[in-house]
Amino acid sequence: MNSWNLTIFPFLIAAVIAGVITPVVIRVYKKFGWVVDPNRTKHPAHTHKEPVPKGGGIAVVLGTLLTVVVLLPIDKHLLAIMLAGALVMIVGVLDDIYDLSPYLRLVTNLLAALMVVGAGIGISYITNPLGGGVIMLDKGISWGGERQVLVLADLLALLWIPFVMNAVNWSKGLDGQLPGIVVVAGVVIGVLSFRYSADVAQWPVAVLAFALAGSYAGYLPFNFYPQKSMPGYGGGSFAGFMLATLAILSTTKIGTALVVLGIPLIDAVYIGIRRIFQGKSPVWGDRGHLHHKLMDLGWGKRKVAVFYWLVTAVLGFMALRLDSRQKFYTMVLVSLLLGAFLLWVSYGRYLGRRDRDSG
Repeated sequence: MNSWNLTIFPFLIAAVIAGVITPVVIRVYKKFGWVVDPNRTKHPAHTHKEPVPKGGGIAVVLGTLLTVVVLLPIDKHLLAIMLAGALVMIVGVLDDIYDLSPYLRLVTNLLAALMVVGAGIGISYITNPLGGGVIMLDKGISWGGERQVLVLADLLALLWIPFVMNAVNWSKGLDGQLPGIVVVAGVVIGVLSFRYSADVAQWPVAVLAFALAGSYAGYLPFNFYPQKSMPGYGGGSFAGFMLATLAILSTTKIGTALVVLGIPLIDAVYIGIRRIFQGKSPVWGDRGHLHHKLMDLGWGKRKVAVFYWLVTAVLGFMALRLDSRQKFYTMVLVSLLLGAFLLWVSYGRYLGRRDRDSG
């Protein structure tokens, strides 16, 4: 299979499908009143001021999955990915209409992960970032002499996939923020898989990755400031689901995904820890994410979105060139820098103002 069929072709097909479907979804959602109106429904994480329909998840899921159906033979892995993606899309539509509990959305993430893990997609090994070599996770429980469950590989995948789904979904708070991140991350994973194009097992991974990137690229013009459509739970969680699963399939490149998605993942860890220490549920939204803090500093929505894209692109370029140890140290450095910044904007500036006021 030539490079066009693995990269450009799936990207363009998915972009066209998503670009055609999105205006239809917008009209339908507006017709039925399925919009997020900040004047009627107050949510601390929302930043828009006018009613905006969600439904972006329909376009990006269909853009990705229809492209896959056209270009790839359906095996058990691909079937599980498609069914899990459809589940996320359906729950996303219900959430668009009925504003479901975040706990129900979390259960959906776990079910989606179970579907692909049940089909045999697991993290069978990880590269040791400190000492070289690999750490094997493929020891399982057997019945009748036949291996049935790879305990560590499956458990790690069941933790990894929902975590990335939540983290990426939380990075959709501003106009255009999410689609740009997914386009960059999808291309990085696609390029990584394309490096191993001599291995036919990596062809579907490359097609999936570029189809994912294309669908979000086709959706981006409708979500960029001023947004005409919001991704919703379906668009955010499907992106995380696909990126997490593709990271496993692309020769278990979890380290690459950790680097390229460094900002959303670190932000999610910080947010979860902060909410727990404040006695709050880690899944209930607030205005404490990095993109909110950047807006508090006076940044506009366009600037914040482009900042996320550029940082993701830089980290993605680095991820393609670094070895495992360098990726580990990169993640440590990014974690420290981002953590320090979030602590400063959350508490340092407040304490500084209080000192000035009291003085």
